[in-house]
Amino acid sequence: MSAPSAASTPSTSPVTSDPGAASAPAGDRAPSTGNATSAATARSRRLALGVIATGMLMIILDGSIVTVAMPAIQNDLGFTPAGLSWVVNAYLIAFGSLLLLAGRLGDLLGRTRMFLVGTAVFTAASLLAGVATTPALLIAARFLQGIGSAMASAVGLGILVTLFTEPRERARAIAVFSFTGAAGASIGQVLGGVLTDALSWHWIFFINLPIGLAALAVAVPVLPRDRGLGLRAGADVAGALLVTAGLMLGIYTVVKVEEYGWTSAHTLGTGLLALALLGAFVARQATAETPLMPLRILRSRAVAGANLVQLLMVAALFSFQILVALYLQKVLGYGSARTGLAMLPAAAVIGAVSLGISARLNARFGERRVLLTGLVLLTGVLGLLARVPVHAHYLTDLLPVMLLAAGFGLALPALTTLGMSDARADDAGLASGLFNTTQQIGMALGVALLSTLAASRTDGLLAEGASRGEALTGGYHLAFIVGTGFLVAAFAVAFTVLRAARPKPVGSSRGRTQAR
Repeated sequence: MSAPSAASTPSTSPVTSDPGAASAPAGDRAPSTGNATSAATARSRRLALGVIATGMLMIILDGSIVTVAMPAIQNDLGFTPAGLSWVVNAYLIAFGSLLLLAGRLGDLLGRTRMFLVGTAVFTAASLLAGVATTPALLIAARFLQGIGSAMASAVGLGILVTLFTEPRERARAIAVFSFTGAAGASIGQVLGGVLTDALSWHWIFFINLPIGLAALAVAVPVLPRDRGLGLRAGADVAGALLVTAGLMLGIYTVVKVEEYGWTSAHTLGTGLLALALLGAFVARQATAETPLMPLRILRSRAVAGANLVQLLMVAALFSFQILVALYLQKVLGYGSARTGLAMLPAAAVIGAVSLGISARLNARFGERRVLLTGLVLLTGVLGLLARVPVHAHYLTDLLPVMLLAAGFGLALPALTTLGMSDARADDAGLASGLFNTTQQIGMALGVALLSTLAASRTDGLLAEGASRGEALTGGYHLAFIVGTGFLVAAFAVAFTVLRAARPKPVGSSRGRTQAR
């Protein structure tokens, strides 16, 4: 089911629409006025899409660009090995734990306002990170970056689905949005290596300043002026505290698994407490007069199924995004910039598929079929990586894998459309925040589980007398095999839970009824 038209909810309608023109008799208007207004509205929507995609690209780039510069940051600021992990963890904990809250606050206070404030916070925090001279200051700046990222990215999809209401137009917009996420990580690895080698690690943060300021300058006049529902429609302070504390503690538990182990008292204790807090949040939402997260959103098979598929898919694809880069550097001896360039074909083919043909395939065959096809291709990617040799040749052993990454360009736009398909106009920010939250949880689980398995297998092989290259490759093989299992599970969920959507005319009585 497609999301309801933004026109049915005054608070989310684009500012470029003209209420006076809509009420004037046809005969009282010049023939060219409608065409001019329509063209201006179309331009405004395209600019809005460009702004949101640019903001998301900046955030995605930041996630991968930092990993390349970590050795330089450690050497310059004197981080301990354990302390260095908090350059990533501080960002991930703030980002992942606040997405759901930020998405709902966007519905209540205005999604455009939330996007603008989040982008401004992220840009200011990037400046603070770039001038950091101590580990504590950099970690604090990264936490602040995570807050800004959550505010901006939680509402991005919500703005898009209320701006682009026609199915084909919306499919193209989501394809652009999905491409920024799919390709941003690979671009970040290249850019991070180049900036760190040519200038210094400080510039991986300074690069965000012109991008963020330009996005804000264009966003102010083109994004819709939505006022939101008001805090009274969902001012559940207790629920907000429960879900934020539960997600923050849960993500902290996952990112510390590699240090403490899965069965340690620390992991079990904090994990059970996080589950208790999230359980209390769900119970609270079932009884609260104005719930922060109306539970009706989880009754949708499309929303619940798409979020579960995404969690499994993102957890699996961590092994492609991160472990392949580690394999290239630690086993094949590639440098940072060369590693990024080696992974560029994946970004190029993902972009070509997601921007070029995914919208047409979704319109012709339906999102469910396209998603299943993409998952099959991605399963092939990890299956091939599970057999990559110690002394691999890029053209024969790795380039075919990069090209099969086209499956991500098929799967992500289809999955995003399904995840937002049943969102009501007044829940679009919440649905967007939920979709982004499961993405971050999936990433954290992938990092914790697959990296721990790879390290454990590597240590075992080293103890058996294997060379370092053989041991590392064996560890990565195990992670790729487990990631393949995640993708098989994602395919099973998509096949059994997600149903093919029945075409419905935009603005149908059913859609208008649900939008109220």
